Amino acid sequence: MTVILILIVVILIVAGALVILGLRESRGVDPLDERLAEFAERGEPASLREIEMSQSFMDRVIIPNANRIGEFALRFTPQQALDDIHRKLEQAGNPRGLEPTTFFTARFALAFVLGGVLSLTYGSDLFQPTNLLITFLVTALGFSVPNILVDSRIRRRQHEIRKALPDALDLLTICVEAGLGFDAAMRKVADKWENELAIAFMRALKEITLGKIRREALRDMADRIGAAEFDSFVAAVIQSEQLGVSMAKILRIQSDDMRVKRRQRAEAEAQKAPVKMLIPMTFLIFPTIVFILMGPAVLLIVGGAFGDTFGG
Repeated sequence: MTVILILIVVILIVAGALVILGLRESRGVDPLDERLAEFAERGEPASLREIEMSQSFMDRVIIPNANRIGEFALRFTPQQALDDIHRKLEQAGNPRGLEPTTFFTARFALAFVLGGVLSLTYGSDLFQPTNLLITFLVTALGFSVPNILVDSRIRRRQHEIRKALPDALDLLTICVEAGLGFDAAMRKVADKWENELAIAFMRALKEITLGKIRREALRDMADRIGAAEFDSFVAAVIQSEQLGVSMAKILRIQSDDMRVKRRQRAEAEAQKAPVKMLIPMTFLIFPTIVFILMGPAVLLIVGGAFGDTFGG
């Protein structure tokens, strides 16, 4: 039993490391390039083996093996599923430069670990219908957890972008009315803030600098965000560029529209508040109030007439 528990703990640690590896934020720097820069600054000659051994165990062993396992799993995965996973990772902000291979590895590893832990726990009783059903459900849950986490990150990112979009449009409008071009106005927004919207603008500007057509870069940016409000903004900008309509006027209209939508979303959330408060009030606040108000009366009744009746 001790050996089994140790094995379970080791498997859980490895699976947790894979999941954290796949979902944590990207450092934006290649570990090998970082080590090369360190040795170059020191002026010390070093072989490729020394540079590799100076990396962490995570970057040297776990990441390459996870990518190999993921690449093997991708051979049996339909192309549509790969495209969906890639789109989801882009909409999530591509945490830590996460590839579909690493993502699939994390899903299979977590499912295998949870299913294996329950199998070892049940032992010879595994093939009983109830235990087999629980093991199957927990394994399916482990396979779905990374996907659930990515969906949650997508929602948080889209919420942050929706919240920042009206202010960004105001700044874009002011810059364009002051005489700046649309690309320069986007750069002002990217330089002023440090949020997901600024990062998306900066990536689109880099693509435009590398030669991509502006409307294609904007469409790709909208696809990477996946918010309906942002799609509307990009469509209006592209239409303005194609038809020759004043960009400042389009941005002003979009800014007013985004502010109205943000106020409507806030009002909708405020309307949900009473319903959300009903459960804690019913099960936590009301019983406490009843206990405080009725408790002394109950004690008096029990210690008074009923106490004399039943005590005698």
